[in-house]
Amino acid sequence: MALTFDCCLTDTFGGEANYGWVQRARIELPDGATDRQIVTAGKAALGLTGTRCRTESLGDCFQLRPYGSCTVAFITATY
Repeated sequence: MALTFDCCLTDTFGGEANYGWVQRARIELPDGATDRQIVTAGKAALGLTGTRCRTESLGDCFQLRPYGSCTVAFITATY
């Protein structure tokens, strides 16, 4: 069985997600994928490979804030 995640990259306004524009992707990873594998695959799907981000785990969601950019990304588990 595979794990499925919805990925979303959007702009921010005042530090909060604004959704003035949105880039979305869906990724599938094998069962037992580590947090690092999930974040790496999500960043690749959103075109953030190689971009340093501050990452925070919010339960079944990861929040990524790329340094030097007014954007935020979310990688959320789907059930």
